[in-house]
Amino acid sequence: MTIPSRVKLIDVGPRDGLQNEKQPVPAAVKIELVHRLQAAGLKEIEVTSYVSPKWVPQMADNHEVMAGITRLPGVAYSVLTPNLKGFEAAVLDAPDEIVVFGAASEAFSQKNINCSIAESIERFAPVVEAALAKGIAVRGAMSCTVGCPYEGDIAPERVAYLAGLMKGIGVQRVDVADTIGVGTPRRVQAAIEATLQHFGIDHISGHFHDTYGQALSNTLAALEMGVWNFQSSVSGLGGCPYAKGATGNVATEDLVYLLHGMGIETGIDLDALVDAGAYISEQLGRPSGSRVARALLAKRAG
Repeated sequence: MTIPSRVKLIDVGPRDGLQNEKQPVPAAVKIELVHRLQAAGLKEIEVTSYVSPKWVPQMADNHEVMAGITRLPGVAYSVLTPNLKGFEAAVLDAPDEIVVFGAASEAFSQKNINCSIAESIERFAPVVEAALAKGIAVRGAMSCTVGCPYEGDIAPERVAYLAGLMKGIGVQRVDVADTIGVGTPRRVQAAIEATLQHFGIDHISGHFHDTYGQALSNTLAALEMGVWNFQSSVSGLGGCPYAKGATGNVATEDLVYLLHGMGIETGIDLDALVDAGAYISEQLGRPSGSRVARALLAKRAG
């Protein structure tokens, strides 16, 4: 398989990145972050989620954020919808894509959403059906595809099982996510290989956390298989509330630096992206989680 000449990134910072922040982030800041990301050239942005504010208070301003964004043509805005109630709320804000989710680990599924993998997918079937009927795209996030905080290593067969269930309810594309960042290249390739039993390479994206510093290596392993769609989070925002010590997603800045260094096009302006990351880091009162951003900002200051 030849390495793709162009890669499309989905920045999940505004949703996946900010959802676990303890301090409330004002809607105006989230809106500004989305504006800065699209100005930097991102064509897909995961904006918010429609979950109960009781569980995720940070996302209680979903309507306000979606209404406040100045949408650009050619940019897709996705949202997470955990159930039909969430989907009905999301529809009012006209997202381009909804995201449903499932884990490749039974234990994680039970701890995260109190039901088995099969039950979780059954719950999503009416959501997917309703979205497709309205012409809204559907993506399935497959979490814990290489490792789980409760079960340890996840066998590729479990990933194939989950991908098959998602395909069965009409999900159009899936994320192979290393939710707790324990994956290494060959294990990530095995998870992608398993997913390929049900989805073509054009409908698979990589979503790698950097807990053990493996996210860029895992990205390269996925690129070698022909994967050309990846998720990342500006400034490395985010973590996983169910996995102790799990750091954020790979930083979008680090990913873009890697891709550009390999001669792969992204359509993203790295300097503008670094500015977007510096903006949100300043709002959160901490340095950027991106090594590339820290290096470039130090270089500018010097």
